[in-house]
Amino acid sequence: MTTTADENPDVLAPLAALLRDHPAGPDEAVLHTPDDSLSLGELKAAAERVADALRASCVDAGSPVACIVDGGVSAIAVMFGTWLVGGVHVPLNGRSTDHELEAALDALRPAAVVGRPRTLQTGVRWVVETSPQQWHASACFPWFGERLPESTALLMRTSGTTGEAKTIALSHEGVLDGIDRVLDNLRGGRSSGSRMPNLVPSSQALWAGVWNGLFALRAGAPVVLLDRFEPAAYAELVRRFEIRSTVLAPAMMAMLVADPDVTDLAPLRRVRSITAPLTPQQARSFREKFGVGVMNCYGQTELGSEVVGWTAADLEAFGEDKLGAVGRPHSGVSLKVLTQDGEGAPVGEVGEIWVASPSASPSPEIAARLVDGHLRTGDLGRLDEDGFLWLEGRVADVINRGGLKVLPQEVEDALRNIPGVADACVAGVPDDRLGEVPVAWIVPEASAHVDAEDVVRALREVLTGYKIPVAVHVREDFPRNEVGKVLRRVLVEELT
Repeated sequence: MTTTADENPDVLAPLAALLRDHPAGPDEAVLHTPDDSLSLGELKAAAERVADALRASCVDAGSPVACIVDGGVSAIAVMFGTWLVGGVHVPLNGRSTDHELEAALDALRPAAVVGRPRTLQTGVRWVVETSPQQWHASACFPWFGERLPESTALLMRTSGTTGEAKTIALSHEGVLDGIDRVLDNLRGGRSSGSRMPNLVPSSQALWAGVWNGLFALRAGAPVVLLDRFEPAAYAELVRRFEIRSTVLAPAMMAMLVADPDVTDLAPLRRVRSITAPLTPQQARSFREKFGVGVMNCYGQTELGSEVVGWTAADLEAFGEDKLGAVGRPHSGVSLKVLTQDGEGAPVGEVGEIWVASPSASPSPEIAARLVDGHLRTGDLGRLDEDGFLWLEGRVADVINRGGLKVLPQEVEDALRNIPGVADACVAGVPDDRLGEVPVAWIVPEASAHVDAEDVVRALREVLTGYKIPVAVHVREDFPRNEVGKVLRRVLVEELT
């Protein structure tokens, strides 16, 4: 006899306990937006209504349920409602075009789709959202997909910054384990009675948004959602909810620094950088303007969680000297940096980062990339004498210029040090003679005039000749994904 989620929800969906066992009272607000709040009782009731609608559509254990995310409150209710029936939560970006959604749904084969109705050609079952207080089942279409293991919590679609998107399966236990490791690292092994709200400035369609929302609930804290980042709105939420510690993507920090109307982020004391590499210049600019300590971190969706990060003690001891480092491995995480020959890289030498983490995805595709339990991340990095990890780009981004290797991040750092340059991106483009050559794109600081020839002359003073870009293009901004990562492939496609 199969155990149902109703009889024992934790058997099939341990993450559902984050809502069921949250320490807030039923009338206490646990979910906030700039315009509204939901109490714990209201959120539980909304999740139960979603679960009822899913049961009416014959969704049960192991069935993937796609959620078209148009708002964070609804997405969280759908996520927990899906887990209450033992289903697998699959968040998809509501800003996607119909064509993009159809491609994702064809690849995922969900048992049902939850969201505002859209005219799609894909034959899927819709559970239509009308409001956070009411869901109802619409017409059901035949579903021929395979059920997933009951331990599966989520299917996340990666951003696809360098190629086609991938689908990553994450387990309930893996997500919980990863969150607990980060909590333990930040608390220094001490329990915390603090229930300060966690401000989440990322969409619930993204793993960064989902993870940080679950992180807050696991800590017994309320969640403050900002579905679309805007500097003034972010600063207002920090003040309203007296946020002292939060997360930000590097692109968000840059927007706050550049906004002349945002001059203060009190009472904010610490920011943890997420989703993309943070340069020392970005960290320094943010700290100088707002007086806020910056703590970096590192993880991948495939790893299920953050696996490297800073502690408050690290910030106190190394903050100035280690600006830009992503931190040290969390407890239980094994990390090594290997050269192309598969040997351990000496201190300070760049190599590929390999990570073994208990929270890693159980997907067979991920297992195929494991060597001795370690995932080849595809990221380049180096370890310093204190065990801090520094990112140096992606293996796939390394430019092979006639046999000479160029690290884009090294050139980008040099570009950002040139007066008048706010941001930079470097990528390889095809070349008939050398295979590929480096090309640079730069974004000038506000009101600054930057000449491409002057930029090249400045680079020649600090870089070897073969690392110098063959061309420098000036832009107002870069194409980016939802979390601010620069889409290098789009820049290259514009030239080829």
